[in-house]
Amino acid sequence: MTHTKHLTCIACQSDHIESLSARYPQDLVRCADCGLHYFESIPSDVELTEHYSHYPVIHQVPEITITRYQQILSKFEPFKKTGKILDIGCGEGFFLQEALSNGWEAHGTEFADMYIPLCESKGIRMQQGQLDVRKYPEGSFDVITWFEVIEHINYPMVELANIHKLLRPGGMVYVTTPNFNSLSRYLLKGNWSMIEYPGHLAYYSPKSLTKLFNDNGFTLEALTTTGISPGRLRDSIQGSQGSKEDFHAVDKRWQAKMENNIGMVLLKSTINTLLNLTKKGDAMKAYFIKK
Repeated sequence: MTHTKHLTCIACQSDHIESLSARYPQDLVRCADCGLHYFESIPSDVELTEHYSHYPVIHQVPEITITRYQQILSKFEPFKKTGKILDIGCGEGFFLQEALSNGWEAHGTEFADMYIPLCESKGIRMQQGQLDVRKYPEGSFDVITWFEVIEHINYPMVELANIHKLLRPGGMVYVTTPNFNSLSRYLLKGNWSMIEYPGHLAYYSPKSLTKLFNDNGFTLEALTTTGISPGRLRDSIQGSQGSKEDFHAVDKRWQAKMENNIGMVLLKSTINTLLNLTKKGDAMKAYFIKK
């Protein structure tokens, strides 16, 4: 299939682009100016529809995930003024369900038909498809969240302009995304399972993510990189073919084991501290404030 290709960097519009084909899949490139790694090819609507049609519906998340959501929400409390929160790409709405229990007016966006009635049944105010700023008054939201979404999009500057418009001055954006600077990626290189076209189109490091937000009207409040995914390592080294257990299930199983063992909890904490100090953790979590 012949693809249309990006002619300039999707994050800073530089034309100083370096090919990485010697070490990574064809069409993965690096911007020499901002450091972003991304796929040069632009996937077709047919490719994207085919890819995302296989996403399963999750009916329940572990208690530890609910606890993590509550910890995140506690950090948002000082920013509560309008009382409104927006989760872009909210999936089944588990995070927003917790936000509702904490007194937030919860809004979400999603593309897939199956998620809309499910989220609305929970009391979440939904918009289907791409975020449409015309459907909300400017400065509506105290907090906007992006859980594992930014790596899926081709034009982050467009999305950030929309977020900037909908967020009130001093409001917060919370974004999570895989860390291209991670220890796992350094070890596995082109076999790193996060490099997945057309599912993941852009690959951020702490430096490139911070630059993108700084250049688009935000300041960094905090950024951490933690964790190593056992499931992703398995898929990267062995491949997921033939396995009945996806990487999410592998990670949850390991997480449950560690949470129930004091020694493992301490070991996990120590490892995460080191991964964060060196910015080598798999998962990147960042808080940005609208200027």
